Amino acid sequence: MDALVVGIDVSKDRLDVAVRPTGESFVFKRTAAGIEDLVARLKARSPTLVAIEATGGFEAVVAAGLAGAGLPVVVVNPAQVRAFARALGKRAKTDPIDAVVIAHFAEATKPQLRQIPDEMTRLLAELVARRRQIVDMIAAEGQRAGRMSDHRLTRSIGRLRKALEKELDELDRLIDDHMRGSAVWVETEKLLVSVPGVGKTIARTLIAELPELGSLDRRQIAALVGLAPWTRQSGQWRGKSFIGGGRKSVRSSLFVGAMVAARYNPQLKRFRDRLVAAGKPKLLALVAVARKLITILNAILRDRRPWQPLAA
Repeated sequence: MDALVVGIDVSKDRLDVAVRPTGESFVFKRTAAGIEDLVARLKARSPTLVAIEATGGFEAVVAAGLAGAGLPVVVVNPAQVRAFARALGKRAKTDPIDAVVIAHFAEATKPQLRQIPDEMTRLLAELVARRRQIVDMIAAEGQRAGRMSDHRLTRSIGRLRKALEKELDELDRLIDDHMRGSAVWVETEKLLVSVPGVGKTIARTLIAELPELGSLDRRQIAALVGLAPWTRQSGQWRGKSFIGGGRKSVRSSLFVGAMVAARYNPQLKRFRDRLVAAGKPKLLALVAVARKLITILNAILRDRRPWQPLAA
């Protein structure tokens, strides 16, 4: 019997499901009852893989429900699915992805299963994401203040910034309390912040949004974050190398850490200075520092040993 692969297209109100190679398709409501019915239908078929498109958070509760029932769930990157569909000539760049395409992609590429975050980890990720939003709003108000000339407007901005800063303090307290609920997280945070350039905010972002850290090799973890370089190539022509994809919020946090580490972490400062002295642009040197930083952090969690600086 052929292995069954399921593709699920998640929208706000419904779940469109396709099964390969049988060609079956069915629809469920995106409700607790609908997810229970979906679990029962899939468990009766024993699929080898269930692929769900990442759709801005709508997929989280579905993936958690299926994984909790013991089904082999993987959340797939919609950009990769679109590229796969275009290669088959089935979809234009802007066309929506449907369940059949998702199932075909999963059947052809066999994406590796990852552990679905538990409820505690999902809440930490939501708290960290909300903190990031508040920080962005404070920065945006600060930029607006620099463009204002009327004192009434600047006072308005000042009042809003005070309210946002108060909210930021409250979120930090909530995150502190949530972190203390897991001895593993507390120990992991200590290991991560042992590296000069990595503070609590970066450590908690990694714990919440990169649970694979420490369990993959250095190339896999760099690719997962979007720090593995790739090159546009056609025949003998080779274009410039780029980074991209992966988890943008994690990559952004690592760039902040890399900027600090390039100044205050002796090992990474020497690494960055050698690249610049060799003629590398400063931005490319920063990307290389960020990639080396995530490699170091990955090894620290793999070995469960804190930062050990190398001799000069």
